[in-house]
Amino acid sequence: MHKKRKRKKTLKRLFLLITIFLIAIGLYYYWNENSNQPPKELNKSKEEINKNKIKDKEINNSLFKEYYDEAEKLVNKMTLDEKIGQLFLVRYNINEIEIQKDYFPGGYILFGKDFENQTKESIKQEIDNNQKISKYPLIIGVDEEGGYVTRVSRYPNFRKEKFASPKYYYEQGGYELLEKMETEKITLLKEIGVNLNLAPVADISTNENDFIYNRAFGKSAQETAEFVEKMVEYANKNHINSCLKHFPGYGNNKDTHTGIAIDNRTYESFVENDFLPFKSGIKANVPSILVSHNIINSMDKTSPASLSPIVIKELRENLEFTGIIMTDDLVMDAVKEYVEKDEAATKAINAGNDMIITSDFIRMHQELQQSVKEGKIKEETINKAVLRIIAWKYYSNIF
Repeated sequence: MHKKRKRKKTLKRLFLLITIFLIAIGLYYYWNENSNQPPKELNKSKEEINKNKIKDKEINNSLFKEYYDEAEKLVNKMTLDEKIGQLFLVRYNINEIEIQKDYFPGGYILFGKDFENQTKESIKQEIDNNQKISKYPLIIGVDEEGGYVTRVSRYPNFRKEKFASPKYYYEQGGYELLEKMETEKITLLKEIGVNLNLAPVADISTNENDFIYNRAFGKSAQETAEFVEKMVEYANKNHINSCLKHFPGYGNNKDTHTGIAIDNRTYESFVENDFLPFKSGIKANVPSILVSHNIINSMDKTSPASLSPIVIKELRENLEFTGIIMTDDLVMDAVKEYVEKDEAATKAINAGNDMIITSDFIRMHQELQQSVKEGKIKEETINKAVLRIIAWKYYSNIF
């Protein structure tokens, strides 16, 4: 009996030793097979790792999604100064181009005086020369709304008479005439080197006393929404960038170029009315939207809409806009009264804007450089905006 127990113990020990031996052999071969393989993260190139850091989490739904891979390759090679420069759509001044090119502007916005005493041929040559000396292709924008705001067609060298307002053409001949005139307008702008028209005006106004009335379609929210959709379609069909303005809707507010405009309307009124044209434009694939400097009390009492993360979030998340969000000119009086010197550009980018329109480019470029150094703005935030801008430029076929 004692011998049987002893034999059982011996067999158990032997079985255990054999099991341990087999496990050890298995581990040995497994380790040898994988020991030369680095961790998965080390297998990734630096570019792939950076990609994960700067890519928009909603990129698969982006209007520019087909162009992000190409854009990322470029953004990963850019210096911080170059990336900061791309964030600006700069007030054009021919006398400052040589200095400004060293700050790598994302583009220029031209006004009426830039076309005065010019011809189609001369301004085209001027714009082409600017494109040649720029390290990165430029967005060239104008406000050629028609009617009250015309930067180009007001001069006889460009058109015998300036373009009338879209409202006028619609009332004279419906959408058939409106499309014809928009096609002619776009042809003119492309002919001289413009690739962005900051139009249409998506604001709703039916009161002749409103500041924005002369620039608006002048009809109900539903009619304005249809108008905006058509205008974006005309632009896309003719391969030029359009821009809706002025989010979240101007209403009956006063001119923000000369002072603060405080909007006391309810949030529901924006959702039920003012947002409708922007929603229809987004659905029609508008590539850019400009945000106003109005103070929207129902959303953010402390900051102009252009500097408000709350308002930008409304556009980006609730309206699901994936294109370029840009500010109105940050040198306007409505902004000056709400920010300290050398913080407007920082606030604008931190709020979620991609691009800043400015008449004070170099100072604001230096502001952002300093803000990154001081940790007031993360380079990752800049990277995300620049990635979207470069993808937009590929989308626009200007590379």
